[in-house]
Amino acid sequence: MKKVIEPSEFINLKGIEYFNFEEDFMEDNVRCIPMIVRFKMDAVGIKLKLAEWSKFNTDERVELAIKPISNSTALNKYHSYLVGLIKKYTNNEATIIAVDKTPAWREFNRLPIVLQEKLQELDLHISINQWKNLSDIQRFVLLKLCRPGHENKNFPKAMLEFGLS
Repeated sequence: MKKVIEPSEFINLKGIEYFNFEEDFMEDNVRCIPMIVRFKMDAVGIKLKLAEWSKFNTDERVELAIKPISNSTALNKYHSYLVGLIKKYTNNEATIIAVDKTPAWREFNRLPIVLQEKLQELDLHISINQWKNLSDIQRFVLLKLCRPGHENKNFPKAMLEFGLS
């Protein structure tokens, strides 16, 4: 008997960008970390493991999705909140990563090389204008999805959802 997967708690959550293709993100029967949370984790310099994420309750996961990171105070609060959750559920310290002060998704005048390579591999195209008109999180998502070792099957789905193919 096939297990029925319920929709995620993020699918109709107001105030965040959550993408339809993310409903397919499952690993070991655990729904993966949504892109909005990944985006915020990169901004605060924390790598969250799926095993850690899976221990958080629904309210805490939603809070991580909607909690703002719009200024340095908000970034610090987000960082502290996430570090606290990891400590609470695993009794481990958070895995700290370097924060990229000039992430490739902020580059508007050219497509990042890794994206150009993925587009060429799949015979797809994005104009500079299309790239500029994407939201920050959409640009972030495309770059995350085209990295080696990431689940690349969702890259074409994201392109379609973003109106790019």
